[in-house]
Amino acid sequence: MRTENTATLNLIWGALILEELARLGVQHVCMAPGSRSTPLTLAAAQQTKLQRHLHFDERGLGFMALGLAKASRAPVAIITTSGTAVANLYPAIVEAWLTHVPLIVLSGDRPPELLGCGANQAIVQPGIFANYATQVNLPTPDAHIAPQALLTTVDEAVANQTRPVHINCMYREPLYPSELSGVILDAESPYLKPLQTWLQLARPYTQYGKSKQLSSPSDDAIMRFVHGKGVIVVGTLTPEQDPQQLIALSQKIGWPLLTDAQSQLRQHPAAIGNIDQLLQHPKARNLLQEADRVLVFGGRLLSKRVISYLAEQNWHSYWQVLPEQDRLDPSHNAKHIWHANAEQFAALNWYRSSSANWANTLITYNDELHNLFVRNIDQGEFGEAQVIRAIANTRPLEQQLFIGNSLPVRLYDMYAPVSCCTATTYTNRGASGIDGLLATACGIAAHEGKPTSLIIGDLSQLHDLNSLAIAKGLSSPLVIVILNNDGGNIFNLLPVPNEQVRSDYYRLSHGLEFGYAAAMFNLPYNQVDNLADFQDSYNEALDFQGASIIEVNVSQNQASDQIAALNLWVKQS
Repeated sequence: MRTENTATLNLIWGALILEELARLGVQHVCMAPGSRSTPLTLAAAQQTKLQRHLHFDERGLGFMALGLAKASRAPVAIITTSGTAVANLYPAIVEAWLTHVPLIVLSGDRPPELLGCGANQAIVQPGIFANYATQVNLPTPDAHIAPQALLTTVDEAVANQTRPVHINCMYREPLYPSELSGVILDAESPYLKPLQTWLQLARPYTQYGKSKQLSSPSDDAIMRFVHGKGVIVVGTLTPEQDPQQLIALSQKIGWPLLTDAQSQLRQHPAAIGNIDQLLQHPKARNLLQEADRVLVFGGRLLSKRVISYLAEQNWHSYWQVLPEQDRLDPSHNAKHIWHANAEQFAALNWYRSSSANWANTLITYNDELHNLFVRNIDQGEFGEAQVIRAIANTRPLEQQLFIGNSLPVRLYDMYAPVSCCTATTYTNRGASGIDGLLATACGIAAHEGKPTSLIIGDLSQLHDLNSLAIAKGLSSPLVIVILNNDGGNIFNLLPVPNEQVRSDYYRLSHGLEFGYAAAMFNLPYNQVDNLADFQDSYNEALDFQGASIIEVNVSQNQASDQIAALNLWVKQS
């Protein structure tokens, strides 16, 4: 085959892959510059069905794709060149695999003859993500391989996909055709003649039925299950599962609804939102220990106290509801796992419990904690919990909330206020890393342009500084609230042997501020150290059409000292 034909066939294969991905539901493609991925890049440049996003840092690019996939609830494609460019996607792929987010990596690669011989930028890419992505290793484009075979390969890997897929694309040079004029997927091309019907339609080449595993208990099993004192625990749920239906379920059965920060119900007035703190409250804990039945929706609970409660109770019946088969219980309780989303399970024929309203006193205890937090956080000293509560109370129906790992999400879980409504809430709590948090929030904000707030710690933001370049390109509100306590001060809460070791090896004080970083990326910036200034800056930022930064400066021990004081008050209640 002439070298020009090689470049053309490379491009055709790239175009076939991207066209089929668009037909399979992909809405976004995230791209980093590079040469070996040129056939994919050129095809993406001419693909009108996909929204294109570019970033120079593959690690941030992967996390941006993660955010786009979470917000769009659809697979997102990522294009990278060969070598360590692919390896930089690993953290985002791990997070996506653990939390069932569908990403599709399209990595350009050297052909087989250039591997293991000292060729430039050549590493072994097949299997690079180990068990965290389904592997599809394509051969180099070849005119003897029918285009139908390429399409059915893509279809089988991507249809009904719920986790990452890695499609490794080997390309021989030349990579650049002499011109880009004309239609890449030309029905008159001899090579594409078998696809004439497909080219005229808008559907995938192979149409797979939706494979949804669904199981539910019988009416008799439900009747037996609710016969006693029980609790409903709501872990991590996505917005599309319609968690609001669980409020009605709780009221119908007559069991309390205990909510995690990631449940979409943490601030709901009909839920028991302060469960992490109530498990320190002697009377509340004694009451909860009377429960012998539990219905858990989702998994990946944030509170160690809730996890311990589930592990230590002698449950007569333990049911867990998951949208697909998974093992999400580090305590390994004996249980029955049902496969359904929350809305489907709540719609079953539920009966009133024989012990309905057995734990109504929890409502009183929950209200007492609410009043305690108003007095000692909202009306107390300026600090991290106060800022998080202020954000959670500000325009919740108008915006999305992304809460960073380490201290921010724990503060939200412990102290989020009761509210008439809750913002759609996102986290990265699969591997729970501090990497890529800003990039993920940018992806969430970019999908529909809905106002978004990110609460992030200073070390997390330093870890993802390059992603300010992604934020700079947004045209919708993204408020980046950086809680700067000068280091990893979540370690103040852990039993490190002495303060010197804590300071030297865990907390890692840096003495840095973010004003110059904001200036470098031309982002509006405010630094605040009191609640009134924060609220003014925050409301202004929510109205700004683009990303902006609010840096909240607090002392190293403010949050940990406040948590200790509140814990003492709760235990003495």
